[in-house]
Amino acid sequence: MATPRRAALVTLAAFALPAMTTTHAQPTAPAAPVAPPAPAELQPVVPQAQLRGSGVLRFFGLRVYEARLWVKPGFEPADYARQPLGLELSYDRKLEGAAIAERSVAEMRRVGKFEDAQAARWLALMKQAFPDVVPGDRLLGLHDGGGDVRFFHNGRQTASVSDAEYARLFFGIWLSPQTSAPALRDALLGAAR
Repeated sequence: MATPRRAALVTLAAFALPAMTTTHAQPTAPAAPVAPPAPAELQPVVPQAQLRGSGVLRFFGLRVYEARLWVKPGFEPADYARQPLGLELSYDRKLEGAAIAERSVAEMRRVGKFEDAQAARWLALMKQAFPDVVPGDRLLGLHDGGGDVRFFHNGRQTASVSDAEYARLFFGIWLSPQTSAPALRDALLGAAR
């Protein structure tokens, strides 16, 4: 039976051996960040989806969510409203779905004008689309490029609408030059790389 001291030396040698053999290896460059896998919900609308860019929305320095823009090869940012895309938001904070919907209407007004009656219809749609979220939850908006929009919460569809103007204004919250978060827009479009 091995003594406790001998057992400790054997264990130490086992851990030290791999470390000693790696000290002779050539230095390597830091690994490039690995892109997350594309959400499965993208496939029917954005086949061959590629991550165009990602960025973090902060409020008073606190992370609210990480946004990712998924597009087809050849995506043209200036014409975002007429191209298939997926916008994924991975939340870092607990937020009420109704508050997300109300804020979305306010941000859509930065992108373009619309009547109060239209705002009420879109608000009702988004209250259905956006449940309350907790850290780790994921919301995904899909646009087919022709006006059909579908929303998902953690992979489950929550709402859909066929309205090209809604699609332009909603995705414009992040992709329009009139966005309230230009640095996030740049990151999503790949300009901040």
